[in-house]
Amino acid sequence: MSIRTEPDPHPDPHPEPHPEPRPAPKPGSEAEAQAQAGRGVSVIAGEYRQLINLAYRLLGSLAEAEDAVQEAFARWYAISRQQQEAIVSPGAWLTTVVSRICLDVLGSARARRERYVGEWIPEPLPDATEWMTGRPGDGRADPADRIALDESVDMAFLIVLEAMTPAERVAFILHDVFRYPFAEVAAIVDRTPAACRQLASSARRRVRAARAPVTPAGRQARVMRDFKRAWEARDIAALVGLLDPDATMVSDGGGLVGAALRPVTGAGEIARYMVAIADRAPGMTLLVRSVNGRAGLVAQRAGVTVTVAAFGLTDGLVTHIWAVRNPEKLQPWSL
Repeated sequence: MSIRTEPDPHPDPHPEPHPEPRPAPKPGSEAEAQAQAGRGVSVIAGEYRQLINLAYRLLGSLAEAEDAVQEAFARWYAISRQQQEAIVSPGAWLTTVVSRICLDVLGSARARRERYVGEWIPEPLPDATEWMTGRPGDGRADPADRIALDESVDMAFLIVLEAMTPAERVAFILHDVFRYPFAEVAAIVDRTPAACRQLASSARRRVRAARAPVTPAGRQARVMRDFKRAWEARDIAALVGLLDPDATMVSDGGGLVGAALRPVTGAGEIARYMVAIADRAPGMTLLVRSVNGRAGLVAQRAGVTVTVAAFGLTDGLVTHIWAVRNPEKLQPWSL
């Protein structure tokens, strides 16, 4: 179908000349090499978001995820151009490398976490609208740097992943979350497809056993607002009423700031502990914020985020609180 156009009734008496088309670089020339390198950089850069999403789910740490992805990029640029051109799918190659790096990190993480001071909690993530800014609605963050916030980064889900073996975790995340076929997973973890299927099945059973019914987002937000008001009012009875009688609270200070070294259990114990914290921290501001895609609470002092708390709910009652105070894990929340 052609589009009919009418002549311009007021043509420009001095029209700008049309630019000459740029000639294609000659084969084998330096210009062609630079053009190919530019295309290669674009292809690799386009994989960043997928890789950082994968690595965070595998490691539970944004800092370690970024390190893993950067290491994979370094390995890509360390091979020759001929080797790069021979790779049919750079994205698949990078995924394999990142997964294997994460597998190694997970293998050493258990020993490192045995030396960790107090409890270890995965690094909490803010909502995309306040990613790396700490302010809702600030759109300056590059969308390519954001983690997709879905049920696979829910804090309760990440806690379950921490209980898995490294091979279970990698097989489960690659297959069940990122939909890689078991034949490809097998090549990454150096197991047979049948063994990977068993690993993912075992991980799936762990997830099902620990999964609580999903609380609608609106109800989550209401519970968080009620919890915030009760905490601000130092109302122990109100806090107890919002907590499951067998609730558990875990704090992560990393030995850098004050935090409970062991879990606090029971509604009454948690309520009294939280009121004691509020009494020792005058001037603290509480904000209801999205934490790993679920409603949570953020505590700030003088505009600086000092605690990010994720919550697990069942039937409208708080069953778990994961309070991250380690400042090294709060970088995405810093202004």
